Amino acid sequence: MADTSRDDIATAFREAVNMTPAELERWLKTETSREVGWADGHPKAKAGGPESVGHHSGRRIVEILRTKKADIGDDDLSHMRKVVGYVHRHLAQRPSGDIADTRWRHSLMNWGHDPLKD
Repeated sequence: MADTSRDDIATAFREAVNMTPAELERWLKTETSREVGWADGHPKAKAGGPESVGHHSGRRIVEILRTKKADIGDDDLSHMRKVVGYVHRHLAQRPSGDIADTRWRHSLMNWGHDPLKD
């Protein structure tokens, strides 16, 4: 998606993120949300913090969702691309059976996508 236009990135982001800012904020406050994802000590986790990569991303997604389109910067667009890529990759790994209370779903929700809303 490197050569994708700002509008294309924004469209893909809106399609990938199906939770509202309020839904995502409520979810991120739960213990379940904080229990999934790569935490401190994992090479891709934020150094020095107990917050997982996905949980941190969720907070950033809320900020982006509340930002006026004209105020979206390059860093925001970069994160939006990252979110789209994560959601698409993770959806391709859908487990069989009931997904309602799975780490797979909870991880996706940290990234702003609830597969039960599809």
